[in-house]
Amino acid sequence: MSATGTTGLPAVSRAEYCVVACAEAWRDAGEVLASPMGTVPAIGARLAKLTFSPDLLLTDGEALLMADTPAVGERPGSVEGWLPFRRHLTLTATGRRHVMMGAAQLDRHGNQNISCVGDWSRPTRQLLGVRGAPVNTLNNPTSYWVPKHSTRVFVEHVDMVSGVGYDRAAAAGPSATRYHRLPGVITNLGVFDFETPDRVMRLRSLHPGVSLEQVTAATGFGLSVPDEVPFTREPTEAELRLIREVIDPKGLREREVPA
Repeated sequence: MSATGTTGLPAVSRAEYCVVACAEAWRDAGEVLASPMGTVPAIGARLAKLTFSPDLLLTDGEALLMADTPAVGERPGSVEGWLPFRRHLTLTATGRRHVMMGAAQLDRHGNQNISCVGDWSRPTRQLLGVRGAPVNTLNNPTSYWVPKHSTRVFVEHVDMVSGVGYDRAAAAGPSATRYHRLPGVITNLGVFDFETPDRVMRLRSLHPGVSLEQVTAATGFGLSVPDEVPFTREPTEAELRLIREVIDPKGLREREVPA
């Protein structure tokens, strides 16, 4: 970030565009629990709370609801509630939560894999396991964060379904589709959603400096691409100061999404 913008602040980095895109996932969310997984989503959730989503609930990553908004990695100075694992699961089942998970694999319909790579009977790599992905995707809004967009992640078919995509939810019927919603996917290259008639992944915006050719070459299936693709919005000067001076003064975002 050596260049300087018109505001006198250093130019916006790719990581900061990703932070803003993640924050937008919680715009006007109301009083719901944000569950960001990853450094950039955690910064984004804090930015949303400090700006356009003040009612957003955040935890310390363990069992406390934070009354303030500390920098990433810092303990809260004030606590407003106790949220142990059992209560967290109850909250998940009520739908009052918007989680942003990672994905080892993701297909065109939003099916996610965080369990294993390779054939189920003899996988080549063991990952986290299915964990809470099915419950997340069927009970509350679930977005995804992918810090390195590549054909290894965005595949034609996932090797194991952990998080449920639109096609599988539809096949399972009303009990699966009632609360199923995948608002978006944010990567180091752009922002994506499933707002198409057949619920396949669509390119919503490109981060400045990224070309359409880069995105399509890094995606292992055919994306839905509108005639005009906008760029991810610029952060305001106030948002940049919050990111750099209040939420992430140590610059941890640049480690997750290098310049």
